[in-house]
Parts: sequence; structure tokens; C-alpha cells
Amino acid sequence: MVSAYGDMGNIRTAMNNGAFDFATKPIDLDDLSVTIEKAVEQIQFIKNSQQEHTQLESLKGDLAIAGEIQQAILPRIFPPFPEDLERFDIAALMTPAADVGGDFYDFFRIDEERIGFTIADVSGKGIPAALFMAVSRTLLRSTGIRGVSARECIEYTNKLLCGESIDCMFVTTFYCIYHIPTGKVSFCNAGHDLPYILKKDGTVSQLSTDTNVVMGILPDMTFTEDEITLESGDTLLLYTDGVNEAFNPNNEQYGEERIAQYLSGKSDKEPRALIEGLLSDVKTFADTHPQSDDITILALKRK
Repeated sequence: MVSAYGDMGNIRTAMNNGAFDFATKPIDLDDLSVTIEKAVEQIQFIKNSQQEHTQLESLKGDLAIAGEIQQAILPRIFPPFPEDLERFDIAALMTPAADVGGDFYDFFRIDEERIGFTIADVSGKGIPAALFMAVSRTLLRSTGIRGVSARECIEYTNKLLCGESIDCMFVTTFYCIYHIPTGKVSFCNAGHDLPYILKKDGTVSQLSTDTNVVMGILPDMTFTEDEITLESGDTLLLYTDGVNEAFNPNNEQYGEERIAQYLSGKSDKEPRALIEGLLSDVKTFADTHPQSDDITILALKRK
């Protein structure tokens, strides 16, 4: 906008209508040149901002779809084995901290007498963790469904993952094979948090077993296997560290003791009600503190 000296009325009107700057007569061409260059820079900045905003909106849409796909590849129909509901029940949930997460759970039938089930937590956050999660889950399932032992499943999957790992990504995993007629659970722990056993009488204890190393780091690593037997009415609960490492506004962690306190005396609850109750208890504890990590919980109960 160019105006006569002191013509503040026109200057204010022009600025209110979007003028970048003004120059007064008589015109100083050097000053006018600087003013025009400044205006051009501002216009370019706005154009770039609009373009980045459009790209960001597109990325947000892609992330939302990726989150839906990620949830879709996890088992979501409960009870998953209705034909065996009188003998056992299993349920799980995964609540990501962002649009996509690095946690996963899975369960599948190996044969008429055995099912495999697992819970896992991939290192890192965001899209890289989500992609590595999908790869890990696929390799573990395709290996476990062949009916190999828990140890062999983890060792073979680990070897395959080491060939796919980028930037030293790894995954902690707890893989189990449940023998339906006897209640025996064979399991292999690859660096994961130890599960809890909720006994029929309401008492709670944390499983004591070898931790082993995580998967995806050392291709020729040898893992150990262990087993327990669930009695009628017992429940095995697996979780990721998004549960015990949840924080409240006072910067306190939920912790393993609170998990045990929540589980105590709840042997009458079915797996789905048990895990949903634990998630609710964690959220109540966290209050207004934002969720900083994915939360995944799995429970299997012998009927």
C-alpha cells in the first residue's frame, strides 16, 4: 500500500484488510524494494505452511488407518474358542499410546489339544515399532502354529528377526503353549515382564522363571523353556510394561505391587472382565497423566 504522508486513515484500513506493509510518498525506491521482498517472503512462508499443513493432515489420516489395520490383525472375537469354553477361556486387549503401537498379543490353535498364545513389546515408538510388531507377530505365529516347542518357536523366530532388525530394534516376548486336557503351560520368556498366577483361592503370585534375552539381537542365542500346571479355576495373566510403568500426576508408577493387589481375590472373574478391570484401575491411577506407553494385557483361565 502506498499512501500520502500522514494518511493514517487509509493506512489503517489497508492494514486491517491484509496489507503486509506500507510506504509513503515521496517513494524511497530502496525502501520499497525491501518492503516488496519482505512481502514476497511472507507470502512464500504462508504457502509453505499451507502445504505442510496439508501433508500433516494426510499423514494423520494415514496413521489413523494404520492404527485400524494394526488392531484388525489382532484377534478380536471373544471367546475365541467357543467349542472349548467349558474347559478354558482366554481374552486380551491392546491400547496403544499413540495412533499405532509396538505391543501385540496373539493366540491360535495348534491342534485339538493345544493352543499357542503370546504377548510382546517391541522397542521404540511410532511407525517403525508398528512395522516391526507386524513382522514379529507374523513370524511367531507362522512358527508356533507348526507345533514346535515353546523354546524352538522363540529360537527360530529370533533367528529370523535378527535378519530383519534395523537400528538394533528388538522385541520382548512371552510365548506359551497350553495343553487343554491337563492345564499344563509350557513357556519361553524372551526378556519380558513375568506374568502373574491368580489361584482359585484368590491368592496371587508372580511366576518365577528364567528371563533369557530379548529377540532380534543375537541370532544364535539359546533359550530356556519352563512349564507350570494350572489347576481348575486358576488364571494366568500376562502384560506389557505399559501397565506397571504407568505414571500418575505425582510421578509415581503403578508398579507390580498394585497389579498383585488388583488381582487378589478376583478368581471368580472371567478373563475379559479381569483384564478390562485392570485397565480401568490403571487409568484411574494415572488420572490426568497422559498414557506414555502401549498397554497390553492377556489372561487365560482354566475352567
